[in-house]
Amino acid sequence: MQLYNKLSAKERAALIDAAGKDRITISFYQYHQIKNPQILRDKLFLDWNTLDVLGRIYVSYEGINAQLSVPSENMHTLKKQLDSISFLKDIRLNVAIEQDNKSFLKLKVKVRNKIVADGLNDVTFDVTNKGIHVNAAEFNALLTDPNTICVDIRNHYESEIGHFEGAITPDVDTFRDSLDLIEAELKDHKEDKKLLMYCTGGIRCEKASAYYKHKGFKNVFQLEGGIIEYTRQVNTLGIENKFLGKNFVFDDRRAEKISEDVIAHCHQCGKTADTHTNCANEGCHLLFIQCDECAEKMENCCSTACQEIIHLPYETQKKLRKGKHASNKIFKKGRSEVLKFKG
Repeated sequence: MQLYNKLSAKERAALIDAAGKDRITISFYQYHQIKNPQILRDKLFLDWNTLDVLGRIYVSYEGINAQLSVPSENMHTLKKQLDSISFLKDIRLNVAIEQDNKSFLKLKVKVRNKIVADGLNDVTFDVTNKGIHVNAAEFNALLTDPNTICVDIRNHYESEIGHFEGAITPDVDTFRDSLDLIEAELKDHKEDKKLLMYCTGGIRCEKASAYYKHKGFKNVFQLEGGIIEYTRQVNTLGIENKFLGKNFVFDDRRAEKISEDVIAHCHQCGKTADTHTNCANEGCHLLFIQCDECAEKMENCCSTACQEIIHLPYETQKKLRKGKHASNKIFKKGRSEVLKFKG
């Protein structure tokens, strides 16, 4: 019985090319008390492996967080499988704005302590006591209300390339960093202001809205379905788009263009740019913004030191990174002294 991915990304990419079939990238989440996450994890892997599903899925005692890619012809069967699980029946599926058959190249279903790491150990905190969900039109109305404070619940490398007009964008590396920082900054407005939040697909806002209600905020709102669903409603209903730039996504696409605005800069030369790349040196793999000119000049590396390394023999490169923790691979992003135009 196969319960784990056995193919490399390169092997999977070749199979996708050979199949010649369109795939759909989707995401969904649900907070729910799961007694035995391992059993659900194994079931999902077995079911989805037969459907050629690829992606990154986290299952925990507090629910499920899934980002995946599925062949279009298997979408209906996938939906039936989800509906057969009581707490996932009729779950909203966020369909990616921009499709790419190679958005994911492996199926990874992992058991985690939490589906969104928050660093909290408060047993009195009820994650299901969430804020008020609002759609795109309601979000726009709240955004223009002078009594509203809009906060981006994502990390600095996400909001840097795209965010809503007038939103507060905390300079944080992780979701857990943002919780206390935002509360401290807004502590004087727990009763007199409307707290409006958004994130990529809604999962972080779901927890954050419950957290801030727990901390005494009286008027808490969240964008239902996040930026992904907001963009779908903007495109299908003709609603005014108030999002500037790109929406960062956690797959090989890196981002989806929401508007034509380019609000970020190349971290190496300062030129207007909003394309993320990973340093070509596997021992670094830093994620940073790089313009086309710097990408060509630096060969997709973040520094001359990394550029020198990629020209060494492969075995030499392996020896250089042996025993070293590649911290940049876990989305500690854009923080490096070698990047002149990123603090």
